[in-house]
Amino acid sequence: MEIDKIIIGNRIKMLRKELNLTQEELALKLGLKGKSSIANYEKGLISPSDEIKLQMSELFNCSIDYLMGISDVRDWNKVSLDKLDIAFANGIKGLNKENREIAKNIIEGLLAKQKNEEK
Repeated sequence: MEIDKIIIGNRIKMLRKELNLTQEELALKLGLKGKSSIANYEKGLISPSDEIKLQMSELFNCSIDYLMGISDVRDWNKVSLDKLDIAFANGIKGLNKENREIAKNIIEGLLAKQKNEEK
């Protein structure tokens, strides 16, 4: 079993369960003959075809990258970046490894402080 097939399988199973679908119901929605294909996808034994991945991404309302485990962003349309986010990301890219770690620690500290203040 390849690791990417396992990741895809886990995502398919999670997304299927979110919609309260059985393997058989999902197979029917995708035009597959039986639940065995879905079971094999979920076990990581086989990988769905590109056509099936596209159908799944539409059904599950997620990107193909999310389905395949390439990205943890489920729907890029729901991600909104403002100018400050973009400027910050560009600034971080210019830092060396040590300074990136310092910036990360500062941000984590500020988030912890904010969380405590909200309690």
